[in-house]
Formats: sequence, structure tokens, C-alpha cells
Amino acid sequence: MAGVILIGFGLARFGAAIRFIPHPVITGFTSGIAVIIASGEIKDALGLRMGAVPADFIERFRVFAQHFGTTNWGATGVTAATVAIIMLWPRVSRRIPGPLVALLAATVVAQLAHLNVETIGSRFGVLAAQLPHPVVPHVSYADAMRLVRPAFTIALLGAIESLLSAVVSDGMIGGQHRSNMELVAQGVANIASPLFGGIPATGAIARTATNVKNGGRTPVAGMMHAVTVLLVTLFFGRWVGLIPMAALAGILLVVAYQMSEWRVFRAELTSPRSDVVVLLATFGLTVFVDLTVAIEVGMVLAAFLFMRRMASLTDVSQVSAEMLADEVGDDLRLQPVPRGVDVYEINGPFFFGAAETFKDTLARVAGKPKVLILRMRRVPAIDATGLHALKDVVHRSRRDGTTVLLCEVQPQPLQALQRSVLMEEIGEEHLLPTLEAAIAHARDELEARKLLLA
Repeated sequence: MAGVILIGFGLARFGAAIRFIPHPVITGFTSGIAVIIASGEIKDALGLRMGAVPADFIERFRVFAQHFGTTNWGATGVTAATVAIIMLWPRVSRRIPGPLVALLAATVVAQLAHLNVETIGSRFGVLAAQLPHPVVPHVSYADAMRLVRPAFTIALLGAIESLLSAVVSDGMIGGQHRSNMELVAQGVANIASPLFGGIPATGAIARTATNVKNGGRTPVAGMMHAVTVLLVTLFFGRWVGLIPMAALAGILLVVAYQMSEWRVFRAELTSPRSDVVVLLATFGLTVFVDLTVAIEVGMVLAAFLFMRRMASLTDVSQVSAEMLADEVGDDLRLQPVPRGVDVYEINGPFFFGAAETFKDTLARVAGKPKVLILRMRRVPAIDATGLHALKDVVHRSRRDGTTVLLCEVQPQPLQALQRSVLMEEIGEEHLLPTLEAAIAHARDELEARKLLLA
């Protein structure tokens, strides 16, 4: 079910949403994953005699400290040698991956020297040299309805982790992945995997980073990875069982260091304060709580802080006659803004974050002008909350006997106004193309009122 949903996401082109994930979220998530990977390999790197590594980060190190006395120095040596070979091998050859050389060397030395270290075989037993038989599950309608929610959860997690893996690899190689096709491919994988008893599959950041660091640049690298796993499963499981767990730990420690991008992380700390908050929150939640929570909170926090920043850029200010005269020159000096007319200018996007600022500013208008001109030449966009705030001002002004004129309205706000009922209340005759036209209309309005009073 999750696979079908993922394919639906891809066909609906939801993959493009990954571009809206801010860089601090990606950096915090990636660095946090690196810390989790590294901490999870301490047991095998030191050869500690203990049970499963706890999932909780703090508890993990408490257990490590309790079992530090069981350190296997042979395993520690294998880990150190593996790391050294990986780091130094590029000086010898860049065509042959260093981790492969380190893996083979560590396995041969461990077997020839009869080191007392844990291997894949001793931990997981003999790998069965066959594939499971495919089984098509029978799911009733009631079961399907009950499973919709967890299926959506799995699909969302798979989409987020896979697309983030792709973004991380893009950053490492300067590439550009196809996000929608990535979702479709992950959907196909998640339809096929359970038929063979498999668990949900996603793009894995650790393996992706390992692949990239060893020269992987195209989808062929992922295909070769799958073929290699298949060959190991069918033919080479016996030999793979001899690989020391400490050698794998050494490889993953190097991968974690390389994907941590600590220099980028350090550079991000000099960013604006809101970005630093998002970075540290995402990093901390990734390490100490949960990957999914980290992404969710990071995105929501980044969105709120962005809206706050945008709201602070939107202001409403009164335009004095002197400012207008300096702007348009002698023509306006000959036709000054009449007494009883106030001109206010809105600068910035007029959305829900700035609506209260707009209403508060206009609520403090000294006196009650006969005509209120709102200049909107620097308002690129307006949303429903902005329209509602504008509607409140129009209603309040009408009660006070003030006519509201709008001028120099940009295309998007104009389209929004024309689609709303507010246009009928304002009246199209009160929508003017230029400030000069609005001032002339205001003068006519004042003259008409004088005639009525006379």
C-alpha cells in the first residue's frame, strides 16, 4: 500500500516539494545522521561484549561506559587499520575503492592471525544461499481500511528519507536528481519488497554517501549495489560471513565523518539567528529524538521563522506631502495633497503575518480623514488574511465617513481583489492606476462633499 501511495506521489509531482526544504534543515539532518551512524558503530569498533545497541542516544553511551572494560583490543586494532587504509589508499590508487581494499585486508589478516573478533557469520549465522519464495498477501477490505493510516506514514517517511538522501548526494557530487522519478522507483521497490518478505525500503543516506565517496555518480552504481547484494545472497554468503564487524565499523566511521560536513555545519553557525535556530533544532532532534520529528519540527520552525522575517519586512507608513513633492517634482507642487486627505503606502507582501501591523498602523491615524489613499505599488502579493484586513479598514473608514482609494495595485493583488467581494464594497471607481489620479479623485470627492453641504 505504501508503494502504491509513493507511486501516486511521484505521478502527482510531489517530489518537487523537496526544493522547499531549507538548507539548515538538510545540514542539521545530515550532520545528525552522521553522529547517529558513528555512535552506533562504537560497539563493533571497540569489540564491546554487550547486547544490542540502545536506540536512545544518551542511553547508548551510558551502556558503552558500563561495558568499556570488555574492550577487545584486537577488534580495536582492526578498526584502526581499516580507517588508516581508507584514508591513505587514495595516495596509491583512486581507481580501486579504499573501503574494498580495507575490507579484504582486514578479513585476510583476521583469519590468518586467528584474531578473536566478531564476524558477520558469528553474529548472524550462515547466510541462506537462496531467495525467499514470493507470497501475495490476502488483505480484506476491513484490513485495508485499518492499514491506510500506517501506509501513509510509511510512504511519507520513505519519501522524505529517499529525497533527502538524493539531496545529500546532489550536494556531494554537484548533481541534480529527478525527485518525482525517485518516488516512483521507491514505490515500485516497496511493492516488490513485501512479496519476498522484505521490510519497507528507502534511499539510505549511509550507503548513498559510501557509494558517492567511492566514485558512484550515476544510477548504474545503485544497480551494481543491488546486483552485488544478490550475488552475495546466492553465492558468496559463506565468504562474507568471515568479514570482521570491526572492519565494517571502521568503514562506517569514515563515512560518518565524511558525510558530517562539519565545516559546512560550522559555517552555518554564522548565518542569521533564525537559520542557526533551525539548524541546531534539527540536529538536536535528529540525534536525541527521532529523524521524522526532526524533519517535521525543522520544517515547521523554518516556515514560522521565515514568515516572521517576511512580516518584519512589510510595513505601512504615512507619506507626507514633502515626500510626494520630492518624488514627482513640480507638477505635484502645483497640485498639493488637499487637506483632509491622508496617503499611506504598504511596502512588502501583504499576507497574514503582516495583516495585524497594517491594521494597527491605520488604527492610529490621527483624526478621521475624509479620503484615505492606500498606495500599493510595492505589494507583490496579497492573501486572504490581507484581503480581510483591508476589508476591516474599508468598513471602519466607511463608519467614520472616510472614502478609501486604492492606487498602483500590482497584478496579483489586483486579481485577488477582483475575485473577492471586497471589490464590490470598495467600488471599481475607487481603484486608480496612479497616485496622481488618486489625488485628483480625492480632490473631486472633497469638492462634491462641499457642494452637498452647500
